[in-house]
Amino acid sequence: MRLVIARCSVDYAGRLSAHLPLATRLLLLKADGSVLVHSDSLSYKPLNWMSPPCTVVTLDPDDDQADAGVAEIWKVTQAKTADLLVISVHEILHDSNHELGIDPGLQKDGVEAHLQKLLAEQIELAGDGWRLVRREYMTAIGPVDILATDDSGHSVAIEIKRRGDIDGVEQLTRYLELMNRNPHLAPVSGVFAAQEIKPQARMLAEDRGIRCLLLDYDAMRGLDDSHHRLF
Repeated sequence: MRLVIARCSVDYAGRLSAHLPLATRLLLLKADGSVLVHSDSLSYKPLNWMSPPCTVVTLDPDDDQADAGVAEIWKVTQAKTADLLVISVHEILHDSNHELGIDPGLQKDGVEAHLQKLLAEQIELAGDGWRLVRREYMTAIGPVDILATDDSGHSVAIEIKRRGDIDGVEQLTRYLELMNRNPHLAPVSGVFAAQEIKPQARMLAEDRGIRCLLLDYDAMRGLDDSHHRLF
């Protein structure tokens, strides 16, 4: 990746036209062929950009442009369209290249798979004397996240979501209908577990005899000690 901090103006021509007047900006030229123009505001969003694949050609300014203070012109052309980004560079304040290597991609923390694994390992959070039977218990319409038994030895189906809504309750309801047809499992009760449960989902679950369980992800992975909190 090439990082350039420069005083520049930018003109874009494509599906619409746009102009950025002279100012100091960050120019990113990425290995994937994209070019992005950033200011010191607007958080992650660039002021303008050219998506890959594109080509960058550096040109000398003509006399009028040179008289206006332009040192060089970057002509950025999109390979698949007629879009054109022209960056008129007046002064380069910083110019560096960095090899970032291959990025492994975003790994979301606290996704349902993580919650399922933690709750399976800490099944006592669902109730004293509970035992794990298995994770991903398969039914005819898909797997229930956790099959467990309560302190009385009765089967319990646990459906886990990051944010619990009505669709999740409906999903667990369908699982319970099927599982209660199995004489080796019935009676099967349900637990709807999530980090956050919407009021409508909680009301529907309770109306159907399904217990709601809030999961504290940080506490489950040992990052939040309630003994050291003021509230």
